[in-house]
Amino acid sequence: MDPARSLADARPTPFWLEDPGRPQPLPALVGDIHCDLLVVGGGYSGLWTALIAKERDPSLDVVLVEGHEIGWAASGRNGGFCAASLTHGFGNGLQRWPAELAELERLGAQNLQHMEEALTRHRIDCEWERTGEIDVATEPYQLDDLHEVAEQVAAYGIDLTVLDTEAVRAEVDSPTFLGGLWDKDGVAMLHPAKLAWGLKRACLDQGVRIFEHTRAEALAENGTGTAVRTPYGRVFARRVALGTNVFPSLVRRVRPYIVPVYDYAMMTEPLNAEQLAAVGWRNRQGVGDSANQFHYFRMTADNRILWGGYDAVYHYRGRVRSEHDQRPETFRKLAGHFFRTFPQLEGVRFTHTWGGAIDTCTRFSAFFGTAYGNRVAYAAGYTGLGVGATRFGAEVMLDLLAGERTERTALAMVRDKPLPFPPEPFRWAGIELTKWSLDRADHRAGRRNLWLKTMDRLGLGFDS
Repeated sequence: MDPARSLADARPTPFWLEDPGRPQPLPALVGDIHCDLLVVGGGYSGLWTALIAKERDPSLDVVLVEGHEIGWAASGRNGGFCAASLTHGFGNGLQRWPAELAELERLGAQNLQHMEEALTRHRIDCEWERTGEIDVATEPYQLDDLHEVAEQVAAYGIDLTVLDTEAVRAEVDSPTFLGGLWDKDGVAMLHPAKLAWGLKRACLDQGVRIFEHTRAEALAENGTGTAVRTPYGRVFARRVALGTNVFPSLVRRVRPYIVPVYDYAMMTEPLNAEQLAAVGWRNRQGVGDSANQFHYFRMTADNRILWGGYDAVYHYRGRVRSEHDQRPETFRKLAGHFFRTFPQLEGVRFTHTWGGAIDTCTRFSAFFGTAYGNRVAYAAGYTGLGVGATRFGAEVMLDLLAGERTERTALAMVRDKPLPFPPEPFRWAGIELTKWSLDRADHRAGRRNLWLKTMDRLGLGFDS
């Protein structure tokens, strides 16, 4: 069957956002208001910041403004993998912060546990499943890499289960799987939009004032505080936390650190009993392959398969536009990869296709800072691994705004900045050359060319 036929009836919209439980948007801000803390952005970053601020100090007057609707962007359309890692994986953390990696791993595990406890405390049903994730090898050379990772993490007290071909195919059956590495505790699966909507309700229950369809257009000093202009009013705040991530920061000097990269995903129809038996997957782990251009995939609560990744697309000058959210050539390619991975599912149809921009920086994990005399804090650069890490980023922003030295703000990861991206056209050329080189490495048993080796030496290397 031509893989493209499986896409014939697919709706061009994120599966998660079509849930019938989607809440109605709240009214926009009209007029001027005052508050103690203004949070800009209604994704996970902003929602966690607002909620934790109220939990720390219930008397605090917190306002959150969102330019569209809560959870409509990356927070509502991601793959629903929630990882403990704060560093975009162990390897990236080991390369950049070896001296404090043990502490970063501890804080990441603690953050994931605190997140799980918050879901219980605020009665947020987001289809949370602490099933872990398997990194699978689909090429022989990747098996050595997986064993090396297992040995490295063991030195930090992290227990990963190495799976040979038979064992990995007993978990998820694909003829392309040669082995795997199962992190049983460090990753949860969830419904991303339900998480955002649940956090919205929790914020409202705690007294946060939320205004949707209220775009923050400009930020300026105002006496001992700040003033943020919106289309129909202004917010005067003592402190501001920016959770805008991929969208242009109100602090202009932050913008060169971020580029928007488009990621794409698809969702199948629910699998029937025979199809489920054909793939196994009884333990419902998230799965990702070990290539540079990798796929991520998982089972939903109603037994659909989400299939995404591989193509990461940067548009010249970093344009973020709705027309980029659909890319038929990528979906056609992904469909072909899906049926190569699961030939036993031939005939399965895709019901939804979607894409969107994620914020990436040159170190591929979040960075933090303050501006306007420490009255404004920001966190950005999560590079697609922000479902869990944004909660940690919220804690960091609140620590920075309070002027407190904590175990978080003492980290070099928090104190240091990544290298900024160069201006165009060098930015576009560098990203395209890196993508070409990573693809070439995937087809040459992982061997990295001179460009990638140079990037590695500069601390700009990326292997996932």
